[in-house]
Amino acid sequence: MARKSTSAGTRSSDHPAFLNRSASGEPGAGRARIEIGFDEQAVLGALFGEFDTNLVQIENRLGVFIAARGDKVSIEGPAEEVARARDVLMKMHEKLLTGEEMDAGAIEALIAMSNEPTLEGIITGDAKAPPIMIRTRKRTITPRSAMQGEYMHLLAKKDVIFALGPAGTGKTYLAVAQAISQLITGSVQRLILSRPAVEAGEKLGFLPGDMKEKVDPYLRPLYDALYDCMPPEQVDRRIASGEIEIAPIAFMRGRTLADAFVILDEAQNTTKEQMKMFLTRFGQNSRMVVCGDPRQVDIPGGDRMSGLADAVERLEDVEGIGVTRFTAADVVRHPIVGRIVEAYEGEDAAP
Repeated sequence: MARKSTSAGTRSSDHPAFLNRSASGEPGAGRARIEIGFDEQAVLGALFGEFDTNLVQIENRLGVFIAARGDKVSIEGPAEEVARARDVLMKMHEKLLTGEEMDAGAIEALIAMSNEPTLEGIITGDAKAPPIMIRTRKRTITPRSAMQGEYMHLLAKKDVIFALGPAGTGKTYLAVAQAISQLITGSVQRLILSRPAVEAGEKLGFLPGDMKEKVDPYLRPLYDALYDCMPPEQVDRRIASGEIEIAPIAFMRGRTLADAFVILDEAQNTTKEQMKMFLTRFGQNSRMVVCGDPRQVDIPGGDRMSGLADAVERLEDVEGIGVTRFTAADVVRHPIVGRIVEAYEGEDAAP
């Protein structure tokens, strides 16, 4: 496959790309060949990827043939997949022009979303609504699936949000990003992150070290999300000042959490009593997000109902509360993660 990636060029059009459809000339119905020309050539190197790795990724996922020569890209293959490849490339180009980075995960997300009828609305908004995005110190985050778009809408407007679904769907990450954004803008004064510290009963006494050393390993995913959205020195400074607090759910008892963005992760491992205690900590000018996977309950004692399942059943129709249910189709990690989740869910659903 002959390709030539070009990285030099100047701005010559308000629109980043133009599309020129040409006749296929291919035998058989349902096949197409189209060509895209990019006016903004400065980002073509990043668009194509080193040794055209980005183009190869799109080819492999969509079953098309892509050839890049200068500032033009031709795409050949099944008509529907050619159209999807075109949409992905044009969206990649637009994002690169705004300063976003295009790694394999971001490209995979765009490929997955290209099959959604609401792709354009999710990414850019429509004439009546602004684009859906979360801005943090380190990055601007846009949805990578249709369900993430709905979830980000809820994060911006609901008081209490339940996010249900498997690992890799962005439940906790997007909640932390929204919390960081509101902390930066002053919409809230504190960020409180919590989860059951020990998944099988929170028996911290069996672990070595002081309290911080006991609970930190179980809260590590929350730290990782924080450091991805804010420079580490700012995270450490805000933790030291108390603006950001990370603690096991047991530490929430007896408190009223006002002017705070509060996130409970791994909520499927709370009991009904713990969940009620946590939700009733809600204070003035606060927002709560409760994340968990109802299929991954590790509460000791098989007859104990998850506090997450119980809360959603009771509260889903209550005003001010929103519920988002992710599935394996919304997994935005490596594609194989979604396939693994689907395999396990299929097994669990079998009689």
